[in-house]
Amino acid sequence: MRHARGYRRLNRTHEHRKALWANMAGSLIEHEQIKTTLPKAKELRPIIEKMITLAKRGDLHARRQAAAKLKQDQYVTKLFDVLGPRYKDRQGGYVRVLKAGFRYGDMAPMAIIEFVDRDRDAKGAADKARLAEEDAAEA
Repeated sequence: MRHARGYRRLNRTHEHRKALWANMAGSLIEHEQIKTTLPKAKELRPIIEKMITLAKRGDLHARRQAAAKLKQDQYVTKLFDVLGPRYKDRQGGYVRVLKAGFRYGDMAPMAIIEFVDRDRDAKGAADKARLAEEDAAEA
């Protein structure tokens, strides 16, 4: 019996999992939709939900708590300036996990994790801006 066995270990050390969640949460905040394996998506959901709750609070202590979990300041900025106000009236359930078939190489179950009222233009916006900047520099 597996009573009180908290989270999935995902064959990683604690430090590796901590870095994994920081990177995945940052990518989800940046793109507002990512594709990953189903167990990772299910474990990421409570982490990102707590981040949104911190962003809804919006005070300095919440910002510092979020910055301690995330890798880059740009993610903290978007979390508090865009996502926090967007979900101000929602009482939870900020992200959804959709099953997306199986990966070709190893038949791992895949999933798409996305924000409920996501901005459809956010996915790949940074890459498009970077490519446009490079094209402008070449011309």
